[in-house]
Amino acid sequence: MSSEVTTPAPASRLVTFRNAFISGALLLAPLIVTILAFKWVIDAVGGTFRPFYLAHLPEAVQHIPFLWDLLATLIVILLVTALGFFSNYVFGKVFLSMTERAIQRIPGVGGLYNSVKQIVGTFRSQNRNLFSKTVLVEFPRDGNWVIGFLTNKQQGEPHSLISPDTLTLFIPTAPNPTSGFLIMVPREKVTELEMPVGDAMKMIVSGGAVIPSWPTPKTADLP
Repeated sequence: MSSEVTTPAPASRLVTFRNAFISGALLLAPLIVTILAFKWVIDAVGGTFRPFYLAHLPEAVQHIPFLWDLLATLIVILLVTALGFFSNYVFGKVFLSMTERAIQRIPGVGGLYNSVKQIVGTFRSQNRNLFSKTVLVEFPRDGNWVIGFLTNKQQGEPHSLISPDTLTLFIPTAPNPTSGFLIMVPREKVTELEMPVGDAMKMIVSGGAVIPSWPTPKTADLP
């Protein structure tokens, strides 16, 4: 028993033409809607302001109102955008200042807020150069080495009482590097490292679980 395979009849030219027309219309529809919407905005905005500027234009160019409506629309959009940026900047700063003053008046919370704000400000992007070098120093006693950061080379009164050349270091705690110890150490007792500050921070935050790579021969594992 054999089965016959039936092939569909070819579409007529009218059906092919109809399908092609529908496909083209669907492709053009978004473009047409965009053009109509754009023209409506220009007519609505530019046409509204046309009486204010049309009389001041030379007569030779008054016969092309669409161009001037377009320019007027662009100017209005830019002015509204500038007003939005200005209002956000001014009112945003005023609101932030009022909020900070209200928080600082709360007993116990104001001091904590100021401390956190100072810590965040210290580690903001513009203060990344606050820690200029990663160093090794013996702390809290000889034989125990810790990672620290060089914060200042300037010599003040306490520095002059220690040695002629004393460095100011910050020794962060792990895994929270926002707290730590401020120490002043003679330069000869400080070892500067090639390790970037960012890599040193990763090592501190991870508690030593992350060791930054360094181009040295592979060392033997500790027993």
